[in-house]
Amino acid sequence: RLVESGGGLVQPGGSLKLSCAASGFNVEGSTIAWFRQAPGKERERVSCINRGISTTFYAEDVLGRFTTSRDNGDNIMYLEMNNLKPEDTAVYYCAADLRVPSCPGYEPAKYYDHWGRGTQVTVSS
Repeated sequence: RLVESGGGLVQPGGSLKLSCAASGFNVEGSTIAWFRQAPGKERERVSCINRGISTTFYAEDVLGRFTTSRDNGDNIMYLEMNNLKPEDTAVYYCAADLRVPSCPGYEPAKYYDHWGRGTQVTVSS
């Protein structure tokens, strides 16, 4: 089970930090990712952490602004978002899968079996 928290309304240029608490499996042993879905658009992966080693990957439009991490002891993953833009407005989901071997090549949502219910992020003045 995955439960997201930390979404909300923020002005352009602002920051938010999302959390995703996992239970029933170990995040360290899973490839974990953050996705987002804006109205009328497909769900897209914005960040990913390889299982085992903590190599991180980012979508081009969030690179340099978003940082993802995980706390193996607390079994939580995070997405820190800085310099937010209106186009970042979406429902953000955390996802994980024990079978996905690595982040590259596994961008589509179909590869991930475990999902949170999502948290709304709205960037607006």
